[in-house]
Amino acid sequence: MSVGCVYTRLNLLLQTPRLMLFHHPSCAIHASSATLAGHNKWSKVKNVKGPKDTARALVFQKLAMMIRFAVREGGSNPNFNSNLANLIEVCRRKNMPKASIETAISGAEKTKSIYHLCGIRGPGGSSFYVEILTDNLKRCSNEIRHLLNKNGGSIADGIHSHFEKKGVVTVSKEDKSGRPLSLDRALELAIEAGAEDVQEEEEEDEKVVLKFISAVSTLHQVREKLESLGLCSLSAGLEFIPIIHAQLSDAEMDGALKLIEALEDHMDVVRVYNNIA
Repeated sequence: MSVGCVYTRLNLLLQTPRLMLFHHPSCAIHASSATLAGHNKWSKVKNVKGPKDTARALVFQKLAMMIRFAVREGGSNPNFNSNLANLIEVCRRKNMPKASIETAISGAEKTKSIYHLCGIRGPGGSSFYVEILTDNLKRCSNEIRHLLNKNGGSIADGIHSHFEKKGVVTVSKEDKSGRPLSLDRALELAIEAGAEDVQEEEEEDEKVVLKFISAVSTLHQVREKLESLGLCSLSAGLEFIPIIHAQLSDAEMDGALKLIEALEDHMDVVRVYNNIA
């Protein structure tokens, strides 16, 4: 199978080198070893810093906000919302009190939060698409602008055209029988399930997962088909995948990393996607 050029890219979240295989015009589907479609707080939620004496309350506040977003996306029943179920498990590992978790879930449907997408231009012409959930958009917008002024970013129109909304099903590298799943086999299953792309990604704990990319309209069909083929799905949701990429110098990459970290530290920011190659 023909594939596009291979680039070494920096995983800004884990700060480790990875490889990415980009689409070749002649390919209908391809497999790739890793992506940096964005900092997805559902798949990378473990990156929330562990509680310290002075930071514990802030960590729990951030997790509660993420619970509200998960409920907004998939409902309040973790049996039917895998992102919420995964997030609850993370909250438990972070020693978040059960009562606080339950309050966040029950309060999610009562809270009148505003969902907002913000396009940002970063160092070296890089693009960032930021998902925000806030109870005060004016306050949040002012804070984001101040943050950008300090970290080399700016609000930009047209950033949405640099990304494409896709369905993403994350599965274990072992099937339901405990057998390892190769990338070649995953590609065969992706074709059978109707997925468009397969990407291999290493998480913070060095656990490798596979991400099956699909059209938004076929997300749940692809997930059900993959499960029927013996795969163990870990989560399923919508993400913004970059379709226009920016290559940065080392200095520009350092600036982009600083900007991403600043954005992710804001309490109203849920996800930060970028198009860095």
